[in-house]
Amino acid sequence: MTDRAANPARALAKGDGLSLATGECLRPPSRELAQRLSGKDEVLLLWHPEIDRVELSVSDVTTGEGFHIAVEPGTAMDAFHHPYAYAARRESAYHPVRAETTIADG
Repeated sequence: MTDRAANPARALAKGDGLSLATGECLRPPSRELAQRLSGKDEVLLLWHPEIDRVELSVSDVTTGEGFHIAVEPGTAMDAFHHPYAYAARRESAYHPVRAETTIADG
């Protein structure tokens, strides 16, 4: 597996919510619900209890590039197993289709 310090999503998942400067609890830790490595892609399913949000994180372990998207709890496992298909469906859902404007004489 990858080093959590080298990967922001893994560091976030490991985060204990403590401030390094004061030791005070800033927020509850994010929870890693599922993790897998597929080729050079690391796929994480994270839950952020402070905002009750589930997030899908996909990162290239060699470059650190990737994406994070919020997922509905009911589709979380589908998103985890098919992250690129899920992301493509989400992206197409958020691009509004512009209606063509018809200019009429008169």
